[in-house]
Amino acid sequence: MRTRYRLAERSDAVQLNAALKQLSDHLGDDHRAEAQDLERAGWAQNPVFRAMLAETDQLVGAALYMPIFSTRIGEPGTYVSDLWIAPDQRGRNLGVGLLRAVLQDAATVWGADYIKLDVDACNPNARRFYERLGFLPSTDQTSMILGQSGCAALKGAK
Repeated sequence: MRTRYRLAERSDAVQLNAALKQLSDHLGDDHRAEAQDLERAGWAQNPVFRAMLAETDQLVGAALYMPIFSTRIGEPGTYVSDLWIAPDQRGRNLGVGLLRAVLQDAATVWGADYIKLDVDACNPNARRFYERLGFLPSTDQTSMILGQSGCAALKGAK
């Protein structure tokens, strides 16, 4: 069955959110987003992400990504925050196809020349997949997140 890759549209928010919830469940993460949250963030006047879908006769993969710029690299890139492949479709190179489609779109839209992503420590299969593609672990950086309560405190800081 032929796989088609296409940019997600507002009308895809429900199925996109369902796919990303499956990813969260697989990783044991909370999934607080609702379809309307994705609609607001992804299809607003100033969208904060784009999403690529992989489809056969149904949704079989999804990637959520956004622009980044590195002064270290001196180029724009894309940050892939989520990559999901339906469990029964894994091993068919859909992840490669999705990443290729993401990079092509990001290169066209904002001149992306590289991909950055984080791999959950509890997902060694994902790490092996990315390493096979040539992704290298960052040895000189640590991902850090300031959560909602920290941001609230920072906003109130003098």
